[in-house]
Amino acid sequence: MATKIFPVIKLATKVTIAGGALYVAYDSGLLGTSEQGSEALGRARAAIPPALEEWMKYFGSEAKIPAVPQVEFSPVQAWNSGVRSSISALSEGPRKATEYSTRGLQYVKDLAK
Repeated sequence: MATKIFPVIKLATKVTIAGGALYVAYDSGLLGTSEQGSEALGRARAAIPPALEEWMKYFGSEAKIPAVPQVEFSPVQAWNSGVRSSISALSEGPRKATEYSTRGLQYVKDLAK
């Protein structure tokens, strides 16, 4: 009996964890627009260092955590450059495929001589 229930409990736990993660991501604005994602990233940057300090005090460890490096990263710009690169690669695809096919055919012809 227990061997039949264990897989069901295991699956239910996985589905619950995945659903909870999806809910938290949606609720915090990560699945919204790029501006909402930028705001969520800013909130996370502001909340993580104090939370880590509180956990260190709770567990009795007074180790100093190195300061978080300041990185200027704009998800909006990163997304836009990724889209541009993808579209550029797709537009050059047929020309590159023709070029590589020609080179490969010439290589095979040279080997056959």
